[in-house]
Amino acid sequence: MTGWLASVANAAEISLILPTAPDILDLKDPAAGALGAWDAGDIAAVVRDLAVLRQRPRLSATIGDHPMRPDAVVPAARRIASTGVDFVKIGFAPDGAPDRCIDALAPLAAEGARLIAVLFADLWPNDPCCLPIDRLAAAGFRGAMLDTSGKRHGLRHHWSDAQLGAFVSCARAHRLLTGLAGSLRVSDIPALRALSPDYLGFRGALCGGERTAGIDLQAVTRVAACMAKMPVATPQPPRSLPVRS
Repeated sequence: MTGWLASVANAAEISLILPTAPDILDLKDPAAGALGAWDAGDIAAVVRDLAVLRQRPRLSATIGDHPMRPDAVVPAARRIASTGVDFVKIGFAPDGAPDRCIDALAPLAAEGARLIAVLFADLWPNDPCCLPIDRLAAAGFRGAMLDTSGKRHGLRHHWSDAQLGAFVSCARAHRLLTGLAGSLRVSDIPALRALSPDYLGFRGALCGGERTAGIDLQAVTRVAACMAKMPVATPQPPRSLPVRS
């Protein structure tokens, strides 16, 4: 069954999202780029605060947008991994030295960090055979996600559903978790769920269409309802949650 990932820009948004029970809370600053990073100290605080909940979503966090150089990517990934977050998301573009970055991250994966590669569908050729999926698996990555670097057009503008399905199948054949994201709309959900990725990721759709705007509870409800295939009551912000604002 396909789960869903909700990206939150700050700790205050977590209290709005939690009642809708996403499978993954993604800590990402949309104002700072495609994979804008939170401060590592703030990530660690969220990890501690949510640890007291009996049931909590998994937490992922991005390392920020970095050039494809091991000396830039590896320290950033180690910094985010040290927070104790469940998944560390790392963006990969074809320019620079993505293969060397992947290989340089293998020791971190061997130490137990759950690394997720984010491959930008608007930058890589739209053919799974051109993606470094086998190299990611060999380096010990936990998963691979297709996203978009630019947000003017959604994922399905750049890759057809058949190509997206081929990506999911290829990544799964390498025993990687799979995710699809990139300006997804509620109307995209049925077709993308039919491809059976492990996760669909959302930010703009949770904000009424503009990813840098704040969370819109009605928009979150629509996404959650479609992902659950059943009506979901409009969530009300709880009076208090163990999350710092």
